[in-house]
Amino acid sequence: MEILQATLFLFVLVPLANPAPPLQQEPLQPYEYDTDVSRESLIQQDYEMQSKDIIKDGTNVSLDTSLRLQGDESQLDVPPTKDTNLPTCLLCVCLSGSVYCEEIDIEAVPPLPKETAYLYARFNRIKRIAASDFADITTLRRIDFSGNRIEEIEDGAFSKLLLLEELSLAENRLIKLPVLPPKLTTFNANQNRIKSRGIKANAFKKLTNLAYLYLGHNALESVPLNLPESLRILHLQYNNITTITDDTFCKSNNTRYIRTRMDEIRMEGNPIVLAKHVNAFSCLRMLPVGTYY
Repeated sequence: MEILQATLFLFVLVPLANPAPPLQQEPLQPYEYDTDVSRESLIQQDYEMQSKDIIKDGTNVSLDTSLRLQGDESQLDVPPTKDTNLPTCLLCVCLSGSVYCEEIDIEAVPPLPKETAYLYARFNRIKRIAASDFADITTLRRIDFSGNRIEEIEDGAFSKLLLLEELSLAENRLIKLPVLPPKLTTFNANQNRIKSRGIKANAFKKLTNLAYLYLGHNALESVPLNLPESLRILHLQYNNITTITDDTFCKSNNTRYIRTRMDEIRMEGNPIVLAKHVNAFSCLRMLPVGTYY
């Protein structure tokens, strides 16, 4: 009996001498005080380390806008705002000297970065162009205001744009043309309400680089005077032109004069029979497009 009890005692002790290995656990990381913070807290701390207002192009950006741009990627799915009080380069797209402000319902020309060379502000609600809009932007080379509601352009609005080469005012409500900058190569004022009295006699005379002039779908009663020798394309279709003279394109006192650069003149849709004015085209290499009988 004593032998049996001793054997059972040993049997119980053997397993206890070799216990099962513990479960594998991840090593504990040393805890550093005040480092366990959320992503939002980090964004807030980063903001507070900066100045209270973020300045972008001279305009304050709100805290809400700053935090949204820095930390909340879910906001990228939100449709763009129509708030025209935003800084220009948040409201529009600014890229390498180009500013794209298309179809955003602005009613005035926004303040532009001083290095702007190309401005595209098509299909908005702009009604007026002021002289101050471009007073400090001397680097502009191209402006496109097509598809707005422009009725007035203040005197001198383009006078300081000595590098401007292309200007489009198509599809607006103009009744007269502004003074144009001297280096223009392309001017488009199609689909306005311009009458002949709205174009000064020497409006194009000094534009010695002008090659493309588009004045179709207006209310002109005659062809503009003093067209420059540089002109290659002239669109006057669908106006109210009823008269034309021998000096409109040519020089009546010089029968040897030829307009060597003029490639195209469109005059269809006007109430004039071009065959009655043959001498008016004697200096041209090809006849204008229009009605001849």
